[in-house]
Amino acid sequence: MREPPATDESITGEDWYGEDIGGRAWERTALRDVDLTETTSTSGLAFTDCVFREVRFNVSVHAGAAFANCYFANCSFFDASFADAKFLGSTFERCTFDRLTVQGGDWSFVTLAGADLGKASFEDVRMREADLTGARCDGAKLRRIDLSGASLGRASFERCDLRGSDLSSLDPLSMPLRGAIITWDQAAVLAATLGLDVRSE
Repeated sequence: MREPPATDESITGEDWYGEDIGGRAWERTALRDVDLTETTSTSGLAFTDCVFREVRFNVSVHAGAAFANCYFANCSFFDASFADAKFLGSTFERCTFDRLTVQGGDWSFVTLAGADLGKASFEDVRMREADLTGARCDGAKLRRIDLSGASLGRASFERCDLRGSDLSSLDPLSMPLRGAIITWDQAAVLAATLGLDVRSE
């Protein structure tokens, strides 16, 4: 697990419930016990090298937000929505993601090791070289996700909708996949991974 970035200032116990926080930016800031429930941002929201502890993002809606190299610990993302957001290099530890919806954006190099994503939905998201080691994705929606170079050891994808996603990093012999939903093209990729000679006829 990556270490949290060093911070220069802190925000504790703030109540930003329902506020529009678009256009605001923080850098090297530690946020603890901050309520971001039902906040919105449609442009310009940026956090860089920030640390979030016990922060509630519940039912918040964000478009185009940027969370670069941030660290999230014990945060709640219940029913939160992120569209075209960037979480490059961010780390999530002991966070909850029930009904999280992510549409588009770049989550490359994120650390979600051990995360329970079973009730989350990710679509059209770049997650190159993401660390999903031990992640529980059973029942999740991970459609058209770029998982190239991702670490997927001990992850579980039972009943997961993986249609259109890059499965080149997935080892069908070492992780649970029962009931996962894939396309014919993806089935051929997995068969080739197993060493089968896949032909059209």
